[in-house]
Amino acid sequence: MSNHVTVHSAQGVLTLTLTRSDKMNALTSAMYATLADALIGSEVDPAVRVIVIRGEGAIFTAGNDLAEFAALAVGTAAVGESQVVRFLRALAACTKPVVAAVNGRAVGVGTTMLLHCDFVVLSDDALLSTPFVNLALVPEAASSLLLPARIGYARAFEMFALGKPISAAQALAWGIANRVVPPADLHGEAHQVAGLLAKQAAGSLKMTKQLMQQAAAVTAQMNVEGVQFAERLRSPEAREAFAAFAEKRAPDFSQFAA
Repeated sequence: MSNHVTVHSAQGVLTLTLTRSDKMNALTSAMYATLADALIGSEVDPAVRVIVIRGEGAIFTAGNDLAEFAALAVGTAAVGESQVVRFLRALAACTKPVVAAVNGRAVGVGTTMLLHCDFVVLSDDALLSTPFVNLALVPEAASSLLLPARIGYARAFEMFALGKPISAAQALAWGIANRVVPPADLHGEAHQVAGLLAKQAAGSLKMTKQLMQQAAAVTAQMNVEGVQFAERLRSPEAREAFAAFAEKRAPDFSQFAA
C-alpha cells in the first residue's frame, strides 16, 4: 500500500509495516490514515484474527513528522479531528490482539502506542522515549493515564518531563514489554506470537481484552489530552521548540513564564 505503510494479510495475521525508513519512519498524516483505515477495517474482517505493527529498517519510528507539527505550531495547518487521532482511537478500540515488534528507537507516539498493544516484543537495542515536554507539548494516546498505571508515577514523570530514553531491558522490567530478543530474531518472534494468538478462540480473546481495558477512562483521557495538546501546539514555547529543532540548537524556554 502507498503512504509508506504496507498492509499484508496472511494466515489470520494482518501485518502493518512502516516503510519510511529514509526518514526514520517518522509518521505523517497520510501514514496515520492508512494505519487507521487498516485497523478499522480489521474489525469487520473475519479473516483477521491478530494484528502486527512493525517498522522497516533500523528504527521503529521517530514519532510524529516534526515538519507537520511545525506547520500546526505556526498556524499554516488546521487543527481538528486529525488522522493521528483516528489512528489512536482505532488502536485503543481494537478488539483483536495487537502485537508490536519494536526495533531501535521508538519516540513519542512510537512508545505511547505500545500501551495499547497486547504483546510487545523489543529488539535488545530498542530505546523508548516520550519527549513531549522537550517539544513544549503534553502526552497523548491516554499515556498520561496509562503509563503511570503501568510503571508508576515516578518513572512515568521522569520519562515525560526529561524525555530521556529507556532501554529494552528497563522496558521489560517495568512491564512495558513482554520479550526482548536479538534484532535478527525480532520479526520472527513477533510473528510466532501472532501465529499462536491466531489459533486461540477469537471470541474469548476479544472478551478477555475488553474486560482488561479501561475503555471509558482511556477515551476520556484522550479527549482531555487532545484539547491540551492542540493548545500547546499553538503556544510560543512550541514555536520556539520547533524553531530550535529546525535550526539544530537547544530551545530557550527561559523567556516564557510558567
